[in-house]
Amino acid sequence: MRLARVGPPGREVPVVVAPDGRLLDLRPLTRDVDGPFLEQGLARAAVAATSGALPPLDPPDGIRFGAPVARPGKVVGIGLNYHCYARAVGAPAPAEPVVFLKATSALCGPTDPVRLLPGSTTTDHEVELAVVVGRVLRDASPAEALAGVAGYALADDLSDRALQLERGGTWTKGKSADTYCPLGPWLVTPDELGDPASLRLTLDVNGERRQDGSTADLVFGVADVLAYVSGLMTLEPGDVVITGTPAGVALGRPEPRPYLRAGDLLELDGGPLGSHRNVVTAADVVAAGSHPHRPARPHHHLAAAAGPGAATVGAGRPAHRQTRRT
Repeated sequence: MRLARVGPPGREVPVVVAPDGRLLDLRPLTRDVDGPFLEQGLARAAVAATSGALPPLDPPDGIRFGAPVARPGKVVGIGLNYHCYARAVGAPAPAEPVVFLKATSALCGPTDPVRLLPGSTTTDHEVELAVVVGRVLRDASPAEALAGVAGYALADDLSDRALQLERGGTWTKGKSADTYCPLGPWLVTPDELGDPASLRLTLDVNGERRQDGSTADLVFGVADVLAYVSGLMTLEPGDVVITGTPAGVALGRPEPRPYLRAGDLLELDGGPLGSHRNVVTAADVVAAGSHPHRPARPHHHLAAAAGPGAATVGAGRPAHRQTRRT
């Protein structure tokens, strides 16, 4: 089953995305795709979707997909979690997971504009597998943790590298700006996704392939990551854990590093997880979550459920500011 939230920012409607692309209205069962629903309502939703009990939603052309989970309690990030990434930035693979927090206000939809921080010349892209928790996990074993997954989604863990690495040693402030975590378009339940350890994740900037990796290269897999984090903090239904990024980010490239600039087009693909298409905008453009806006043209994976819109893109310009690797 694929769950999504569609509509203008702040007014999203919960839906099931049927195999043929139709949207089935979940409001007879829940007000939103949130923690309580993910903990208690998934089985009922699956039955209702297959039995024809959910009414179809007839969206207008250009409908927007929001982040597929509403109001998560926290977004937990895992750093240096691909062997290829660690090699690319000149760091050893960690002996245990590197954990950081990312503000929930960074979440936005998979076609929303990405708004650069004011003055940022070192914003980087990171395609990632996101895991959404479906039950309380506390000191869980790997098997218990994996059984507690509600679903998986595609994420971009955007990061301002100067803030992350040069401004006091904490990663959170470089990763938490508004729109710095596009998520979606849908949440894929474990029974539909299958093995999360064999997903191909790609990211293009202005049509140039920058990242192309597989979750088979993870240092710590989904079960081990969730079990480890649950020993540090309680994971609750609706919490999002982003599991790291493969090689190809700007930080791991030679100078001048191709950090993101206004006008750049980010295109992410996660196979069964769907795809993103985000235009990078300047800091003075209103953030995506502030009010309804015209969405960027959806990628082909969204075409069955979203009509065409408009997106203007430009060529990126590499940054010349040096950021030390970590």
